[in-house]
Amino acid sequence: MRTQRKIVFVIIMLANVVAATAQDVIYSQFYANPVYLNPALAGAKLSQRITLNYRNQWPDIKNGYVSYCVAWDQQFDKIGGALGVIANADVAGGGMYNRFSGNGIYSYRFQASRYVVMNAALQVGYIQYKLDWNKLVFGDQIDMRTGNLEPTKEYLPPKLSIGNVDFSAGLLAGYKESIYLGLTVNHLSRPDMAFYDGGDNRLKMRWTVHTGMLIDFFQGMDGEDLRNFSISPNIVYVQQGTFHQLNAGMYVNMFPLVAGLWLRHDFGNPDAVIVLLGIQQKNYKIGYSFDYTISNLTLKSGGAHEISISWLFHKHLSPNRYHEMRNPDF
Repeated sequence: MRTQRKIVFVIIMLANVVAATAQDVIYSQFYANPVYLNPALAGAKLSQRITLNYRNQWPDIKNGYVSYCVAWDQQFDKIGGALGVIANADVAGGGMYNRFSGNGIYSYRFQASRYVVMNAALQVGYIQYKLDWNKLVFGDQIDMRTGNLEPTKEYLPPKLSIGNVDFSAGLLAGYKESIYLGLTVNHLSRPDMAFYDGGDNRLKMRWTVHTGMLIDFFQGMDGEDLRNFSISPNIVYVQQGTFHQLNAGMYVNMFPLVAGLWLRHDFGNPDAVIVLLGIQQKNYKIGYSFDYTISNLTLKSGGAHEISISWLFHKHLSPNRYHEMRNPDF
């Protein structure tokens, strides 16, 4: 009986992992992974920036879901905008199901009015899925009496690796360097990622709307994008196919520390409370967040851990031509 219960539990958890791969991973530290959230955030800081992100979802489930991301972006005078590069890798089921994407970004910046600055970005890249067939376990393999695995009747797909070109676009508007609104559409071309011939597994477009504001109570005297004390309420809405979620929260910044609290809701039921702690200096920022699961999955999954690191290499651009968008850093 214990063996049967263990098998059923593993099947349920694997089903959740596979279901999670049907949509893009959503990082909890939205602005610590800026060009993943919106390619129009490339160059928003007017500095050369490198970001590293790590997310471990459901760590208490063996071989759960782990994601890695690395990105670079920088504003350039000569092209009137910014360039960026981003690579993301997802590993599910201990390598059973893997996804990789690499993208290049161009973000054009223009001053719409005295107080409004806007970015419009195009992202082009390549996305690849890989399947390790030998790590899969099918229902017809499991002997519920003994727990032993028998040969499966499922047939091997002709392709265990599939790749395709992918396009995305983003818009970003900032008002008086304190209010911002962004829109992103990922997978505009809806690439077909089917492993079987004749199948149709086109990626659904992912729509992201994010907005927020920076309320500065006392600005630091160093002239940099650091605040001695400020708060920043934010909303991030994500929809991909039938999946949609609303994230609402706020950051509190008392230099050099940052704290954040978010609620993630999928409209069916509350999903998680996200708690964040970070430290920031002029040239680097480090953040840690934990997703405390409040849905029916409970903390048996282990929630989710996320770590972010970013480096800023400051470049002095003309303040008469460029204005920073002071969105959050985490």
